[in-house]
Amino acid sequence: MNAIEQLTKNLGGTRKNWLLTGAAGFIGSNLLEALLRAQQSVVALDNLSTGHQRNFDDVRRNVGERLWENFTFIRGDITDLATCKRACDGVEYVLHQAALGSVPRSIDNPIATHQNNVDGFINMLVAAKEAKVKRFVYASSSSVYGDHPVLPKVEHAIGNGLSPYAISKRINEMYADVFAKCYQTEYIGLRYFNVFGPRQDPNGVYAAVIPKWIAAMLQEQPVYVNGDGETSRDFCFVANVVQANLLAATTQNPAALNQVYNIAAAHRTTLNELFELLRSRLAPRFPHLKDCRPVYQAARAGDVRHSHADISKARELLGYSPTHDVEKGLDEALDWYVEHSPAPVSR
Repeated sequence: MNAIEQLTKNLGGTRKNWLLTGAAGFIGSNLLEALLRAQQSVVALDNLSTGHQRNFDDVRRNVGERLWENFTFIRGDITDLATCKRACDGVEYVLHQAALGSVPRSIDNPIATHQNNVDGFINMLVAAKEAKVKRFVYASSSSVYGDHPVLPKVEHAIGNGLSPYAISKRINEMYADVFAKCYQTEYIGLRYFNVFGPRQDPNGVYAAVIPKWIAAMLQEQPVYVNGDGETSRDFCFVANVVQANLLAATTQNPAALNQVYNIAAAHRTTLNELFELLRSRLAPRFPHLKDCRPVYQAARAGDVRHSHADISKARELLGYSPTHDVEKGLDEALDWYVEHSPAPVSR
């Protein structure tokens, strides 16, 4: 059963009212498409600072005009409480994806990270509480594990944060837990591990590693690896994240509520391995990549050395079962990355 079928089953085939923050972003737009395909009514809140109108346009083409009629867009900012309250009015489920991502960006501008990720988060919690939202599902991050050395990462074992971004996400988890205790709200937090897939922005200094490397390869530019390349990540295809959000919002298991979960593929891939996975898939189409090699540079401040998730808790309590490992995800997403490379490619 796919994520949309599971959602429909959990809701008994009925249409519900959803609020999706950050809906114009990479993960948000994939969630938006899934909800509309499931014939749900969706209010989207986004300030379009890091999300894009083109993602809405793509979703609209994919779902068709009939389902697009169930979509309402509010252009606004989660740092404004009145806007959050307006967006939550009449909503039953909130999927809160809006945030200012990127560890390096948070180091460059910790104030902006705090304003969006902490102030904006508590605004959404207050608005959801006052609107008597049934459930509040939000995006946390694997960055909260910080310097804790144990692998794989388990939800209860957290180290010291290594960046303002990591701290902001940990504060989110603490606030959600306090609201559940003080106001009897229902929440579920999802700690994403290195999500990738279609609609992931390849542009900008803070682009994630997969779209950044693919763009560099196609432009015949150096592919820079931070450190020795043996840093590892648990790369998670966006379809797995969509599944987790829909399960979290609609689970009927009381033991699953007011918890945080690792959302990943539960497999560790080094940056050196990732480079070869990408190069080997692109080289048949772009012969200049046959002898392409990475360029190593200093390790980046704020980065954890290894990231590998234990997903047994999400499997047991949410029924989460990732459909894509890193290789299947790359196979599915590669054409999108190539088509949306920010510069002309060799063909």
